[in-house]
Amino acid sequence: MKEGQKLWTREELILVVNLYCKLPFGRLHRLNPEVIHLADLIGRTPSSVAYKLVNFASLDPSLQARGIKGASNASKLDSEIWNEFFNNWDVLPFESEKLLAYFENTTVERLNHIPEMDVPKEGKTREQIVKARVNQSFFRSSILASYNNTCCITGIRQPELLIAGHIKPWSIDEKNRLNPQNGIAINALHDKAFETGLMTITTDFKVKISPTLFKQKKSKSIDDYFLKLDNQNIILPDRFLPSKDFLDWHYTHVFKK
Repeated sequence: MKEGQKLWTREELILVVNLYCKLPFGRLHRLNPEVIHLADLIGRTPSSVAYKLVNFASLDPSLQARGIKGASNASKLDSEIWNEFFNNWDVLPFESEKLLAYFENTTVERLNHIPEMDVPKEGKTREQIVKARVNQSFFRSSILASYNNTCCITGIRQPELLIAGHIKPWSIDEKNRLNPQNGIAINALHDKAFETGLMTITTDFKVKISPTLFKQKKSKSIDDYFLKLDNQNIILPDRFLPSKDFLDWHYTHVFKK
């Protein structure tokens, strides 16, 4: 450490990981307004925050798998915070949002644009609803950022038309509800088909259409929107590749063979 530099704290690094999850990979730089804003919040320079973002990229196994190394001198604390965050998807995203709200001098509800009229005034039910809404927002942000706001099936790049879909449903795997490797950016039509098993994504990241649709009487819309997609490669994210374990689960338990 250079003279005059201050040690990074656990809280600061958690906020940097939070931002890492929400930014497209190509925007982890010091000129990004979101990087500048976080730097102002925690009393750091944009360059130092950007450097930490790239340090965390070097620890990301989905980037390592693609041969992208990032910076090479992540600290021991960087590694500890990364592992704490990425081994606790059911806890750390919400905790990081509460921490961010504290630094922003606001509430987690306001930070995530949750209207007061949408939640009870107090009590356990309010806490549960707020946590669910915050977690859903975090998951959507991390998935759309990973896919650069692009549908993995069609290439549509209009965020309003995209869903952060779960591979293994929210209701089945609580621990991985917020794991970005359990998500795909997908348009609403194909999300419904994926959810109901009319299509799946194989472990080599290809679209597979259910025989149920192939057996239907010839229809131009079915042909255009589904059958032509069979065996097509999906558009892969820059990071957080879909987990092959989750994809295999979907093929085994949901896909209509």
